[in-house]
Amino acid sequence: MSKYVAYVGTYTHENSLGIHVYDVNPETGIFTERGVAPINNASDLDVSKDGKFLYSIEDEGVTSFSIDKNGDITKINQADIDGMRGCCVTTDSKRRYLFVGGFHDGKVTMMKLNEDGSIAGIADGIFHQGVAISANARRLDHPKVSSVRLTPDEKFILAADYGLNQVKVYKLDYQRGKMHLCDTIRCNLDSGPRAQKFSSDGKFLYILDELTNEIEVYSYRVEDDEPVFEQIQVIPSMDKADLSDLSSELVISDDGKYVYVSIDGFNGVSWLSRDEKTGLLTHKGQMPTSGYFPKSMAVLPGGKFIVMLNHDSNEMRTFTVNHVTETILLKNTPVSVGKPNSIRIAEL
Repeated sequence: MSKYVAYVGTYTHENSLGIHVYDVNPETGIFTERGVAPINNASDLDVSKDGKFLYSIEDEGVTSFSIDKNGDITKINQADIDGMRGCCVTTDSKRRYLFVGGFHDGKVTMMKLNEDGSIAGIADGIFHQGVAISANARRLDHPKVSSVRLTPDEKFILAADYGLNQVKVYKLDYQRGKMHLCDTIRCNLDSGPRAQKFSSDGKFLYILDELTNEIEVYSYRVEDDEPVFEQIQVIPSMDKADLSDLSSELVISDDGKYVYVSIDGFNGVSWLSRDEKTGLLTHKGQMPTSGYFPKSMAVLPGGKFIVMLNHDSNEMRTFTVNHVTETILLKNTPVSVGKPNSIRIAEL
């Protein structure tokens, strides 16, 4: 049987020390802590495609860790991003570059990686410019990169900008280590794009809008070496949202049949079925998840359980999912962890 390990990044201004490492049983939904790696405010994490390295945001920039055969992590090095602290991080499948998004300064940074997994330094960096057009004068905002995501073919990097209501698309020059703006996806007015995920077949993009509680669905293809995104659906991420509800995270089940959204204010989860051929979504249900500010979440391998990271109540809670009755039920004892913010599950 496969062995799984979860890495949970936390904010460390209270009681947490850094990245918590857990053994995960996808058949029971039980998390068993095996250790903690000290690091300042690990707000986002990414595991390399080969499962050998873990990369994390921290106050000082970004940090690389090696992953051993048991899933334990050891720090390799830390590198500066030459800007304000990042909020999101991702790597390409061949471990050539690390991409960092900056929420506070609207910067996208491309960093070279070495063969040993260490971070070599900055290859390229681009600051977003402009002010958002807004229906609410108080909402006029500066650039804030909320997520970075590679297209499945890894020809482009998408930088969602929460402040500009845009997703900027950059063509990647891996040879020279450069990003070139080639397209802009203009999201709905005052939407606040936050998270973005591609379907496993690479044909569809899902953008989660935090402020309007919507999911924008786009088809994706490449023509003449240029990206083509066409909006095919806009659907509420939950039923009857109010002003306090803010959509936080979007995940897609391994089988591609369901999309889950964590929602602050409502303090719960919403789920939608997904048509694998058309990419279209249908809202199925939503339920509170017994905690405060569910900032991130994950679907466990096999799809039997979801885990919610309740940031403000300092815990992780696991739930069983029943798509026949369209309900979720609390399972197992909540796991105490200070200010959890991101989770990545890796197969060893």
